[in-house]
Amino acid sequence: MKDFQQGSGLVILQPPEWPRPKGYANGMVGQGRVAVLSGQIGWDAQGVFADGLVAQTRQALLNILVVLAQAGGGPEHVARLTWFVTDMAAYRDAGKALGDVWREVMGRNFPAMAVVGVTCLVEEKACVEIEATAILPQ
Repeated sequence: MKDFQQGSGLVILQPPEWPRPKGYANGMVGQGRVAVLSGQIGWDAQGVFADGLVAQTRQALLNILVVLAQAGGGPEHVARLTWFVTDMAAYRDAGKALGDVWREVMGRNFPAMAVVGVTCLVEEKACVEIEATAILPQ
């Protein structure tokens, strides 16, 4: 076991012989209540989509935090995210901008993450959908 996720009770799992991951953790372990969030997309509370991948990602992450707050959680409790993106090239090209959005919304919390390229999402205007699992203190 490696580092603690800032004040969350989560521990980052990082085998010592592996290179440090870029922007995510290889694994997380924690103890407490588990919150499982359905895929959140880049629209606001009125159903209006943000424009483009970066803006939709920001809104999807904000949506995750709004739902997680209902259980008393915050970004430090997120243990896993799965991203579904409709344009993998756009995702790769937006690396720095996505990193800026990440730090703005999620801070320096780095859960286990996976990114999956998909041909489409249920909502036609959506270009990203993000599922989350959080582990909250008892």
